Amino acid sequence: MPTVLIVDDEPPIVELVRFTLEDDHVRVVEAADGLEALEVARAERPDLIFLDVQMPHLNGFEVCRRLRLDPRLDRAKIVMLTAAGQAQDLARGRAAGADLYLTKPFSPLRLLTLVQSLLPEAPLWPER
Repeated sequence: MPTVLIVDDEPPIVELVRFTLEDDHVRVVEAADGLEALEVARAERPDLIFLDVQMPHLNGFEVCRRLRLDPRLDRAKIVMLTAAGQAQDLARGRAAGADLYLTKPFSPLRLLTLVQSLLPEAPLWPER
């Protein structure tokens, strides 16, 4: 079962991701700041990490850089999740090691589509 880590200090964003993704086939864990993100990621070894940029203690770019240095987490996909979607922000995310960038606000459908592309083994779409 794939594990998704959502790191954001805005509870409504965390709840949207959890409500959209979590079911019998996908487990969602969360962290509210940069330091907690590192602890949870190292303990849970998620397959996918949604990482806010503006957070207490460590910003998302620094967390991303640190995660990329940890060989136990080298398979994790990292998506920067933020309201800052300027070209310079995208470049900073890529330089830090992010795989993709998702700007807020986003729709649940966009979130599902993105997760399906990054975790094709996660059965997010019900078969009919």
